[in-house]
Amino acid sequence: MVVIAIISILAAILLPTLSRAREAAKRASCVNNLRQIGIAFQLYVDENKETYPAAADPVSTSPFVMLWMGRGWRTKLAEYIPGDKTNPGVFFCPSDPSADKFESTSYAYSMAFYHSPEQIDSATSYTNTFTPIMPTIPQRLSAVRNPTRKVLVAEWYSNHSAFANDPGWFGSGGSRVYLFADGHAEYRKSKDLKLANDGLPDPNLTIGGIGGEDVN
Repeated sequence: MVVIAIISILAAILLPTLSRAREAAKRASCVNNLRQIGIAFQLYVDENKETYPAAADPVSTSPFVMLWMGRGWRTKLAEYIPGDKTNPGVFFCPSDPSADKFESTSYAYSMAFYHSPEQIDSATSYTNTFTPIMPTIPQRLSAVRNPTRKVLVAEWYSNHSAFANDPGWFGSGGSRVYLFADGHAEYRKSKDLKLANDGLPDPNLTIGGIGGEDVN
């Protein structure tokens, strides 16, 4: 009985530590994923007249054709990142239980990179990211004024500090890994982000669009 009690005590001490270590490893994998995605974006921009990816069909209502709410962008980088929908690779965060949705990716791409600053500043609600449909306007690299402070891509859900009813990356809660326009990735709390045009910590609707900033 004494031995069993000792084992139980040790398990109670060690299991939370092991759980935190596993989650830290998953978060590190997510950071690495986003860094690779950042390289893919840079390659795309270099080969496309310093212009960021945008939808080929801006009037489509299909999320797999149109970029909306930061979704529908994965195919734009397909040739720069190995893997497909049956092998998500860097598009998948190991802590994300729902990455099978939205092109099988855990990440979202800021709308500020494929809509003009005027379009972004006119959107006063997160619902404006999907209705009415805004025609895409590919933005140029030179328009990024604060590359170390403007989010390019980020985790859609707060996978590493989950909270109930997480609405996505414009939600006021939890923490996410964010990839910035200069290529570096950081793990930050959503409350660290500046409020966007919709009054939320929303990298889609950054005040000033591509020329604005999401963090101090």
